[in-house]
Amino acid sequence: MQPLPDDEFWMRRALALARQGESEDEVPVGAVAVLDGREIGAGFNRPIAACDPTAHAEILALREAAARLGNYRLNGAALYVTLEPCVMCAGAIVHARIARLVFGARDIRFGGVRSKFRLADSELLNHRVEIVEGVLGAECAALLGEFFRRRR
Repeated sequence: MQPLPDDEFWMRRALALARQGESEDEVPVGAVAVLDGREIGAGFNRPIAACDPTAHAEILALREAAARLGNYRLNGAALYVTLEPCVMCAGAIVHARIARLVFGARDIRFGGVRSKFRLADSELLNHRVEIVEGVLGAECAALLGEFFRRRR
């Protein structure tokens, strides 16, 4: 699928969230859920601070969006993520009925959407997510690369 005009705007918001996570010594991944042109949920990685292996940016953004809408189904919403979602997050995206997933960089080790698995738009499931990849991908990958270089 092709990017839309607002995709870079929302990915920049996700990058800002990723940097916020980085400032808290978390792996810098950010996510923002958008419906009808407005932000309904946002998050950045927090598994260390929350002592919670499920506290990925996508999960936190989906939780906030669902609480805000009062419904676990986020029909028509888009999710912007700086890194390709893992299998856990891809499953949550499908369960939430996200219409569109936009991610920046691929995750060649754990990617559940393109790199290792193709969960979000699998023909085996009853809901398929429209996927756009590579929006601000170089910037997203550079943020992660610098984070891990500093830690080694």
